[in-house]
Amino acid sequence: MLAKSFFRLMGTAVLALSFLSGCDSSQQSETSSTDASGDKPVRVALVMKSLANEFFINMAEGAKTHQAENPESYELLINGIKNESDLAQQVSLVEQMMASRVDVIIIAPADSKSLLPVAKRAMDQGIVVINIDNKFDETILGQMKTTIPFVGPDNREGARLVGEHLATQLTAGDEVAIIGGIPGAFNAQQRQAGFEDAMNAAGMNIVATQSADWEQAKAATIAAAILSENPNLKAILAANDSMALGAVAAVRQAGRADAVQVVGFDNISAAQDLVKSGEMLATADQYGDQLAVFGIEYALQILEEGASPEDRKTPIKLITKESLTADVAQ
Repeated sequence: MLAKSFFRLMGTAVLALSFLSGCDSSQQSETSSTDASGDKPVRVALVMKSLANEFFINMAEGAKTHQAENPESYELLINGIKNESDLAQQVSLVEQMMASRVDVIIIAPADSKSLLPVAKRAMDQGIVVINIDNKFDETILGQMKTTIPFVGPDNREGARLVGEHLATQLTAGDEVAIIGGIPGAFNAQQRQAGFEDAMNAAGMNIVATQSADWEQAKAATIAAAILSENPNLKAILAANDSMALGAVAAVRQAGRADAVQVVGFDNISAAQDLVKSGEMLATADQYGDQLAVFGIEYALQILEEGASPEDRKTPIKLITKESLTADVAQ
């Protein structure tokens, strides 16, 4: 685990573990407890994006582990949509959690704007809402006169770190391409901006920027087209590791593994293996297994202390073959 819990927890409960089946387009599990004192336990709902993505699988497992280590503190319900672009289903999941009278909703929204109305309704119901992973749109929050704290990393900074490392392997003027996430997602926008910051500062030529909606297969198709259209391409910067895996597959298929570098973001295990082997140059670790935990701990602190909600920045780290080797040596 990245670090010891850094917020104080609250409540008392006895753990009993059960798993509930989700609807056709979601998955749901619940870690529940019964309060021996008769007081209602704190009920925390984690509403994520695609549980087909290893990053969110790790996030869910990290939350389950944390709850199991702190059974006296809260109940945990976990939900996730199958498709990261299924905004309607994620809204439905939030509404289900509202109907079940949870005390806290930790949400990684699929879109920075579309989930705000239902998040606002949850707050109006008295639920503490914490935003993780993908930040809600600040302009719309202001228009709604609502504050929803964001607990997560600086995505632009993380992407810039990855891009700067890539630049050390290139020469000014080299052609590069960016494959982005869902255009309406704040983290996708920030990662693209971070990549652009690094490439522009190093004098690289960005010849293509396309969205693959976080999807591996779509990224493979887009990367193949970019490679075909740009025979002098030297690198592909993918805004998450799933898309980076698709880009690596396209580079292999084109027979250009020795000529085109690929970088990603998230540090999922498959990408880390490729970094170790040299098929990917770098990625960024935003400690996905702890992101939900950070949000949960902050929500419990708000409930216990009545703290005023404010954004909390979480760690991010550049991952390279050298850093992985150094970690093993330690």
